Amino acid sequence: MSSSSSFRKSSCLSRRFSGSRSLAKTAALATVSPTVNQSEISSSSSSSSQPTPLAEAEAEAEEEGQSWSTMLPELLGEIMERVEASEDRWPQRQNVVTCACVCKKWREAMREIVRASSPGSGKITFPSCLKQPGPSDFPNHCIIKRCKKNSTFYLFLSLTPSFTDKGKFLLAARRYRHGVHIEYIISLDADDLSQSSNAYVGKLSSDFLGTNFTIYDSQPPHSGAKPSSSRTSRRFASKRISPQVPAGNFEVGKVSYKFNLLKSRGPRRMVCSVKCPLPEERADKHLDDSKAKIAEGAAPGLAILKNKAPRWHEHLQCWCLNFHGRVTVASVKNFQLAATVDPSQPGGKGDEEKVLLQFGKVGDDTFTMDYRSPLSPYLAFAICLTSFGTKLACE
Repeated sequence: MSSSSSFRKSSCLSRRFSGSRSLAKTAALATVSPTVNQSEISSSSSSSSQPTPLAEAEAEAEEEGQSWSTMLPELLGEIMERVEASEDRWPQRQNVVTCACVCKKWREAMREIVRASSPGSGKITFPSCLKQPGPSDFPNHCIIKRCKKNSTFYLFLSLTPSFTDKGKFLLAARRYRHGVHIEYIISLDADDLSQSSNAYVGKLSSDFLGTNFTIYDSQPPHSGAKPSSSRTSRRFASKRISPQVPAGNFEVGKVSYKFNLLKSRGPRRMVCSVKCPLPEERADKHLDDSKAKIAEGAAPGLAILKNKAPRWHEHLQCWCLNFHGRVTVASVKNFQLAATVDPSQPGGKGDEEKVLLQFGKVGDDTFTMDYRSPLSPYLAFAICLTSFGTKLACE
């Protein structure tokens, strides 16, 4: 059969069977392959009712998806628990998200596993974790990088003991001057640091002397919270960490620096009062009615933190604090905070020997930040930002 005759026959077939998608594909096959004879076309037409390769692939994929979703609940739960328990740090932590993307059943199972293990764990997987309390048994180690050129600070979750590794990026902040006041805009995006940005999550404002700071959150700390009505609190957009709640500037903490009798020879005197985030389990739908009534509309507890007093080191002839190797450069910015009032503890009394937040210098523009419950990464970062800058009234 010649190529031209084959083309004419295929054109006739295309017009004759144009109403049928499967037969049109058969005609197109004859056009592409001039060596196909009439009997082959007829056999293809007669078998048009057979599943096409594409349909077979779709059916196979659907069957495979059903096989994943029909896995025994006990086996699925065991898999999820092992993944959740083993992958507690980034970058391996992203495997938890991957498991949740397999199918709806896997997503629901992983959600329950993560929800059960998240209270007190301090694991950071989603942006909402930045507003949740850190671990209660051990501190989360972080690194703060400073860029003096553009007055920007970057917070990273440490993945290794090394101070030179950046780790996983968490937050960024940039310092702005508004008249005699200083503001730090905190964002989820290291390249988009403005109060009108969709990545805006909060800010830190100081007074004229730089000794009193107010921490604002773009999300309400509890139901019924009212945003600040100050002029500097007006905003245009926000990337909501929790899309079900309105965005605004809500006051969640204050930091004050007091006059230091030791001046530059010792750490600054700090007093912090912060509204600690509510643990997620208090709002869990499985709580009984009595607990649910307490959680609904309840304001988070107010924690009072003070810096630990240094001790005099006879051999070094200086005032010292034990940072357990996490701080290597002496600086007036270094501090350790302990709670005098801690709502997460029975009776609300804090353990003044237990360090909840420590911050210190390890390089020219590198600092460590170690925090634990009841502080969240966001609150800890905001408190550490207050240490930058000169405190003329205190030194």
